[in-house]
Amino acid sequence: MDERSFYRESQVTKPAVLNCSFCRTSETYDLRWLVRRKLDRLPKNADERDRAKFSKAASYMVLLDDKVGCKNPRCRRTFEVSGIKTTAFLTD
Repeated sequence: MDERSFYRESQVTKPAVLNCSFCRTSETYDLRWLVRRKLDRLPKNADERDRAKFSKAASYMVLLDDKVGCKNPRCRRTFEVSGIKTTAFLTD
């Protein structure tokens, strides 16, 4: 059984304050995250190995955006997102 069948997926945007590495301006950017929440129950066609995997699975979210464009009209360069963790585990 595929691990993705243990989760319900959705995309959310969350604001983050980032500094442009070129012009050094600080702005708030909306970053896209993929949220995977663990299902309440195991799918019906699961065997013993799948039950073991499901018991260890946890809800988490992964950062999808790795670069953003600067909002300063004089700069407008694309810079990498840094200083933010790319994976975060969620507590229910």
